[in-house]
Amino acid sequence: MTNSRQPYKQVSKKIASFRKRKGLSQEKLALNADLNRAYIGYIERGERKPTVSTLAKIAKALGVKLDQLFQP
Repeated sequence: MTNSRQPYKQVSKKIASFRKRKGLSQEKLALNADLNRAYIGYIERGERKPTVSTLAKIAKALGVKLDQLFQP
């Protein structure tokens, strides 16, 4: 993994963690965030680099603040 992917990998793990704690499927999170379910999967696996606006949609759908996705 390159260094440029490291922050995305950490954010992707946080998204998956919050989603699972909330009892949401990837499909339900995608629906709530107005995103494609497959895209949520790509993000959680660290295969896509989402924009800040996409991360904001995900955070809102998870009921967390955007900055929480970046906290260790």
